[in-house]
Amino acid sequence: MQTRVAVIGIIVEDGSSVAPLNALLHEYGKYIIGRMGVPYRQRDINIISVAVDAPQDVISALAGKIGSLHGVSATAAYSKVGK
Repeated sequence: MQTRVAVIGIIVEDGSSVAPLNALLHEYGKYIIGRMGVPYRQRDINIISVAVDAPQDVISALAGKIGSLHGVSATAAYSKVGK
């Protein structure tokens, strides 16, 4: 199965969505290379980047599910190289 490396950029504006977001990331944990979160206290938001190595449809599904959470935005940036 061909996979791609991507980064999913996530902005969390509603703190009540953190638990469902973490549950989604746990569900897709086998594809996650690493993650970094930065709380931006002046704006009361959290900025998270998640590096993944997965089939493109899995990455799209995860980004879509994350973006459907209330007060959460997500965008995926893909590498040009697949394996």
